[in-house]
Amino acid sequence: MLNEWQEFLDYTEPVAYRASGKKDTAWLGRFTFEALRDFSGMNRILTILARGFLFHAPDGPLLPGDPRDKIGFAYDGLCAWCSIPERRGALHEEWQHRTDFAPLHEQFPKLVDEEGWGWFSRHFHRAMQFALAHPDLVHKNYAASAGKLDKRFDHEWRSKVLQYQTERLSTLTEGAWTIRFDDMIADALELGPLRCTEPELPAELAERLEQVRPEKMPSNILPTLVAYYLANRPEDSDWVVLPVTNFDCYFGNTNFGRKYLNQFPQEVIERSNSFGISRYRVREEYLPK
Repeated sequence: MLNEWQEFLDYTEPVAYRASGKKDTAWLGRFTFEALRDFSGMNRILTILARGFLFHAPDGPLLPGDPRDKIGFAYDGLCAWCSIPERRGALHEEWQHRTDFAPLHEQFPKLVDEEGWGWFSRHFHRAMQFALAHPDLVHKNYAASAGKLDKRFDHEWRSKVLQYQTERLSTLTEGAWTIRFDDMIADALELGPLRCTEPELPAELAERLEQVRPEKMPSNILPTLVAYYLANRPEDSDWVVLPVTNFDCYFGNTNFGRKYLNQFPQEVIERSNSFGISRYRVREEYLPK
């Protein structure tokens, strides 16, 4: 969550489908099983991808020039990552959106293969197939539901990919919180290049946070939240959006959202959930002087 370039790589490089036991979630990549199941956390994921396409060369360095000149490239990159072959026998009018972006394979060979399977659709099926093939290495409920999710995925993901391409002013859009590729690219332009380092807190502040840490909360939770706050606090507000699902994925399980979210010491972190948006701020006493 702090090294955003590493996050970009985690969404675009191959995943090692292996596990040494039920607590090992390497086979899920930078996702939780629940995030894959619900397609949650996509807002941040697509924005991270768009920032990488707009501002960075494939190996990480910043690109020269105006990032707005690369909007079309970034849009194609999102399409490639999300690509999934069309339903067999499906017919489209010229003006209709598609979900199969196999023609982008030459430009984005890591993100979409020659048959139109994008990075995410390939990862989803491989993760579910791993759970089915190794029930002794994954949680029982994961193995029990993987087969059903694997069969449902193609239909549900096609609907999502079509939704992402909806024009911002379309009168056919349903749902107040629909996300679109256009929105993610606009956010990416506002946020700028990806951070390529992990900010560290002063030793004194890290020690103070450890002193107020709830006994059953892992020691890395509070320092990560404070460091993330410092790195993402806007100039015109004390509040920072808290992407709970993405933090779950970062920590490797859903304990952050299910357990630790309600254990934050109030003397350190204040939370708000206005208009359906989870956000937080760190009190001044726990910010670097």
